[in-house]
Amino acid sequence: MEKKGNTQFEVLSPWAEIDPVPLRGISPRLPNLEGKRIGLFRNPKRAGRLILSAIERKLKERFPTLEFRYYDSSRVNVPEIETENKASFQEWVKGTDGVIAAVGD
Repeated sequence: MEKKGNTQFEVLSPWAEIDPVPLRGISPRLPNLEGKRIGLFRNPKRAGRLILSAIERKLKERFPTLEFRYYDSSRVNVPEIETENKASFQEWVKGTDGVIAAVGD
């Protein structure tokens, strides 16, 4: 407890005490981005394209040899693998070394 003047305040942490679980991605990270082909996936919300364009511009400044391939999702909150576009989505993924996804909210 911290005492300030004649008033006392009890400071509580919003974090629960849990067993730490190490974070890991679903795929290993790329060792570098030079010469890689990055897929830029967006949902159909309007800001998605703007977000990915800004990311593309910034990454291209740092890694001039990067290539980008866009994929525009056909539906909001439905995995593309579960739509009629499954084959084109899988073909797009095969042509990428890594993917960045944007939700245009």
